[in-house]
Amino acid sequence: MTELGTVAPRVDAMDKVTGAALYPGDVVLPGMLHMKVLWAGRPHARIRAIDTRPALASPGVVAVLTAADVPVNEFGLGLYDQPVLCGDVVRFVGDKVALVVAESEAAAARGRDRIRVDYEDLPIVTDPRAAMQPGAPVLHAAKPDNVLHHYRVRKGDSEAALVQAEVVVEGYYHTPFQEHAYLQPEAGVAYIDDESRIAVIVGGQWTHKDRQQIAHALDLPEERVRVIYPAIGGAFGGREDMSVQIILALATWKLRRPVKIVWSREESIVGHHKRHPMYLKCRWGATREGKLVAAECEVIADGGAYASTSPKVLGNTTVMCTGPYEIPNVKVDTYAVYTNNLPGGAFRGFGGPQGLFAAESQMNLLAEKLGLDPVELRMRNLLHEGSVHSMQAVMPPGVTIGQVVADCARAAGWTCGTQGWQAPTVPPASAPERRRGIGFACGLKNVGFSFGYQENCWAKVELRGDREIEEATVYHAGAEVGQGAHTVFVQIAAHALGVARDRVHLVASDTSTSGDSGSVSASRMTFMASHAIKGAAEAALQRWKDEDRPAMAEFTYLAPKTSYPDHDTGQADPNITYGYVAQAADVEVDIDTGHVHVVNFVSADDVGKAVNPNLVEGQIEGAVVQAAGYALMENFIMRDGRVLTPWLSNYLIPTVLDIPDRVQSLILEYPDPRGAWGIRGVAEMPFLPVAPAITAAVHGAIGVWFDDFPLTPERVLRGIRSLE
Repeated sequence: MTELGTVAPRVDAMDKVTGAALYPGDVVLPGMLHMKVLWAGRPHARIRAIDTRPALASPGVVAVLTAADVPVNEFGLGLYDQPVLCGDVVRFVGDKVALVVAESEAAAARGRDRIRVDYEDLPIVTDPRAAMQPGAPVLHAAKPDNVLHHYRVRKGDSEAALVQAEVVVEGYYHTPFQEHAYLQPEAGVAYIDDESRIAVIVGGQWTHKDRQQIAHALDLPEERVRVIYPAIGGAFGGREDMSVQIILALATWKLRRPVKIVWSREESIVGHHKRHPMYLKCRWGATREGKLVAAECEVIADGGAYASTSPKVLGNTTVMCTGPYEIPNVKVDTYAVYTNNLPGGAFRGFGGPQGLFAAESQMNLLAEKLGLDPVELRMRNLLHEGSVHSMQAVMPPGVTIGQVVADCARAAGWTCGTQGWQAPTVPPASAPERRRGIGFACGLKNVGFSFGYQENCWAKVELRGDREIEEATVYHAGAEVGQGAHTVFVQIAAHALGVARDRVHLVASDTSTSGDSGSVSASRMTFMASHAIKGAAEAALQRWKDEDRPAMAEFTYLAPKTSYPDHDTGQADPNITYGYVAQAADVEVDIDTGHVHVVNFVSADDVGKAVNPNLVEGQIEGAVVQAAGYALMENFIMRDGRVLTPWLSNYLIPTVLDIPDRVQSLILEYPDPRGAWGIRGVAEMPFLPVAPAITAAVHGAIGVWFDDFPLTPERVLRGIRSLE
């Protein structure tokens, strides 16, 4: 009996379409209180005094909590540099200053509005390049130059190679903020459970990491805290950081009553991190035959007010800013820098889209300068089995970028003959005022955590029945954030056990029932969970065969080790494995209005093995639409540390009228030698090269290269007029 490759219905489909599924904001408990946050509302200031007495006197208010109420007033995914509640200094507009808990949401809001805070405004810095300069305002005393993290890569002698290169192209690129815009804003409920634990029902991406940070802030043993994920309305990396988890637990711990909070959309947009804006300066050289000889890249990322995942995001950018190419001489310096902007953090692609926008733009510039087809130039330089990447490590086995590029190119109309790869003839535009063009880009994405972290994933399988297995229960902490992970867990377990899918029951996303399965991020969950569930299933089956019934087994999968980059050279074996992607965009540009419309988009993604092809197709289509929004219209604006686009009415995401007319999802299955059943991952790959594929297509249509985006009508019209 095989479940791999089967189009199985989602296990949560019925509850979600009927409304039976409870999201965090739907949970109501007896005796529940309501909470509101007092936000800083200013980018940098010293708190001289907080007067909570008017709030406490407000009808219905039960408590007002400030920094003095937090036992260990710090949190952070990698670095504890962010206060739960600010007591001395606020560093961005979304810092939390106080909490008001009341008998109703309205009473909590009235009480919050009566708190008086005496601020002394401090100098701000909002450009990471300026923040690195001497004399810039210092945001954290531990980093007097505001440089949160720096990676340095040195392979060969790039300077000498560029002097000798026959063709050199330079580019200076800027990538923007991006808001996650998930359907469900931050919400949750906390209560004391029947084992006297603080239980927090919330949407997140890593139950055990949430628990660890809550316990740290409250100075409690982790076993005193329980985290439960119900249905979650999207994540995309935006739920990796703490939002309401700690403050809910704090209020319930103090008051010993259930407490609920639901953020408004404006609070969500201002209160959680964004995709890092980056400035990328590149200089690449090649021979006249189109062989890359050197690449130099300097990247300055806006880390915002706190560290969040900036060091890890920057690591991905460091790997990907030289693309999926074998380049003998490489010099890369990447910096994450503190500013008074919203923190930069995890977002689908995790530093890859920014790095690949620069790398693929450089390749398209080189192709134009050399008079080579962009696919042909790539094929002459792509990584292959045994290649040494920029960080001087042999690529993990299963390098398929060559096959992926070829498959994508053929699907998009390219041909390969004696003269190499040739682009298809561009179809005519649909109207006289429109111009049409095609563009190509490709990339790679690490699957799993990296840079020395020991990647791991836990699962437990329990088998019950008489002569045959009548019920299999799988325990796993992995989050279902809309991608279909829980459906895949059930399919993998059924396949590993050789039982029908309807005999598998999943108990998921509760720290009280599962060990640590890791984060739903880094395109890792299907890869990691398949190993963990397979290991637990095999062990449970052996016990079943030995007549040890009910049979139960736990298994923790430990992935191959990676290493942290050397300080001076960047030398490292950074990632356990990769997924590979290539994409072609066919666009029309209205030269009167500047609007860009994607007519057809081909996305070829090597997933190793598609456990559920429908879910994979959904991931590809969703990523392409989300990335097209990033490339064309999502214009998040911060000015002087303040958010000017705090609503979905002025931060525009694609509607059904804005998405590509057609997305061709080319699901490729070249098995990964390190994956269970050859499985890789998919979630982030289809996002990565969308922007450079679209900008290349726009160039093909109107003859203008864009080194920044989104390609709003105003920006495109400026480009058109620059040619006049």
